[in-house]
Amino acid sequence: MIRRQRTIQGITLLALDALAIVAAFLLAYWLRFGLQIVAVKDLPGMVPGIELYRPVLWCALVIVPLVLASMGLYRVRRTNARGEAYIAVAGGISLGIIAVAGLVSLLYRPETLRALVSGENVVTIAVPPFSVSRYFLLFFYVNTLLAVVGARVALQAFYDHLRHTGRNLKRVLIAGTGPLARVVIDKMRLHEEFGFRIAGMLARPADGDEAEPYRGVPIVGQLADALDVVRGQQIDQLYLALPLSAHEEILDLLRAVSHEIVDVKVVPDLLQYIALRAGVEDLDGVPIVNLSRVPLDGFSAVLKRGFDLIVAAACLVLFAPLFPIVALAVKLTSEGPIFYRQLRMGLDGRPFELMKFRSMVVDAESTTGPVWADEEDSRCTPVGALLRKLSLDELPQFWNILRGDMSLVGPRPERPYFVDEFRHRIPHYMLRHRVRAGLTGWAQVHGWRGNTSLEKRIEYDLYYIENWSLALDFKILWMTVSNGMVHEHAY
Repeated sequence: MIRRQRTIQGITLLALDALAIVAAFLLAYWLRFGLQIVAVKDLPGMVPGIELYRPVLWCALVIVPLVLASMGLYRVRRTNARGEAYIAVAGGISLGIIAVAGLVSLLYRPETLRALVSGENVVTIAVPPFSVSRYFLLFFYVNTLLAVVGARVALQAFYDHLRHTGRNLKRVLIAGTGPLARVVIDKMRLHEEFGFRIAGMLARPADGDEAEPYRGVPIVGQLADALDVVRGQQIDQLYLALPLSAHEEILDLLRAVSHEIVDVKVVPDLLQYIALRAGVEDLDGVPIVNLSRVPLDGFSAVLKRGFDLIVAAACLVLFAPLFPIVALAVKLTSEGPIFYRQLRMGLDGRPFELMKFRSMVVDAESTTGPVWADEEDSRCTPVGALLRKLSLDELPQFWNILRGDMSLVGPRPERPYFVDEFRHRIPHYMLRHRVRAGLTGWAQVHGWRGNTSLEKRIEYDLYYIENWSLALDFKILWMTVSNGMVHEHAY
């Protein structure tokens, strides 16, 4: 039953994608040659027949689903992060349409006969080499992107509706009553849209009388009763949330349910060591659990880097008029250089020189050594204090972003002196260097910047790293702009 449902869901997704591609093709043809958003200049009043463009459709119906399938986007999982899934679909469509454009360019030869439509008359004539309209391909790409992603969003909304009405649910049994089991229950309660109905928990004999219900989830028996409960309550998924010390009990439980049609999922007893999202890797057929995997790798990293380059270049152009004004203000009000370069620690712990407009006197730390700036810092120049308050001293960091030292969004980079101090004092501190440092970040837009709680900053930084998506980056940038660049801790 479980496998059949997954097959049906996969086929449904494939069918929806095919319908979306067909609709996108027809709309693109109409926009280009019917509505003619951009006028057809080659043969005014006459347009190529749709049959000449059909090879584009046939190629897209084969290539785009193959690309999506190769990325695992027809494997339906309830617990997938939806934002990441939609971004992955958009990336797959982009690759697919690029491949389609390359392939169809080989299908059109000089001897092609073009069918032209003029009014109600169809005329077939020999013409010079025919090529697919670039505007048509652009419309087709945009339409396909919107149609496929939109169809998947609509399908997910339909599934959510079914689950809210008590249908399309998975009955879950949790083996264990301890901290691991409670984490699983908390997550399932938090994400009711996943459609899990928890039938109960199974207690270990070693738990004795200490085992008790949690958040309304009852204890329905002992581990030895697993087979009877799975059969009696028609369990779809069995979660093994047991400590490492229960190794023998886990093996017995697996043997007991091995002949039942039930999905068995293991929650590893490694939560105390996991600060980022863990993932499973393959070592020549041996599964390896990576405790430090971050979602920002592969295509996601390329996507984020491309976004950084485009926006940073645009911002440098946009703020270019401010640079000479700020530079002149810095130069006229204090002796010393206009720019200040400071060593910071970035991606993978590699140091880089962060650039800022100088806001303090020269050699500000010559007597104090490395220290935090405070609100009434006497080392700030009059103009420097204003620049820091308005965050204008940060403008040169767009150049750091273009160079690849930083990203638009990420944990703020720290000085190596403080990194050496914090890495031994704050658990998981070094994990913030698994991504590029940012001009702004999840911690900063929530007020944790400057001389504020380091623990809170790390908590927010790790949340960002674990839950990264391009949508989250957009949200942080929007919060940065909408809240204004002025901040009470910006000194």
